[in-house]
Amino acid sequence: MIEALGINHIGIAVASIDQRRQFYEQTLGARFEGIEEVPNQQVRVAFFLVGAPGHEVRLELLEPTARDSPVARFIEKRGEGMHHIAYTVDDLDGRLASLKEAGVELIDDEPRDGAHHTRIAFLHPKSCGGVLTELCEPRQ
Repeated sequence: MIEALGINHIGIAVASIDQRRQFYEQTLGARFEGIEEVPNQQVRVAFFLVGAPGHEVRLELLEPTARDSPVARFIEKRGEGMHHIAYTVDDLDGRLASLKEAGVELIDDEPRDGAHHTRIAFLHPKSCGGVLTELCEPRQ
């Protein structure tokens, strides 16, 4: 069982953060948090907060940094748009072990480094009703 503590963020694949940023800030009213590069995932990410204080939802724009990256292939196949949903968990290693034992197909058998000082792992959409699912564990 995942036992999510909450939604960590919603990932949105974009060809260019710079081209999409205006929509999120000026049209949606999202608050920009910053840009970070995640080399092991071949992406540049921008985080935005949407919602009233205490009820915010984080949006993560994912821009590929390599033509053959997973996000670049996603955009090529499906176009820009919703890429994944991420949930905050504790004990990511234990969650992955129990999910694997339960027959959930994992993309990542072991956690890896993610943006915003987190450890992350992805679950395959085949096991999640067609939704790419990310588990995030904040580093202490």
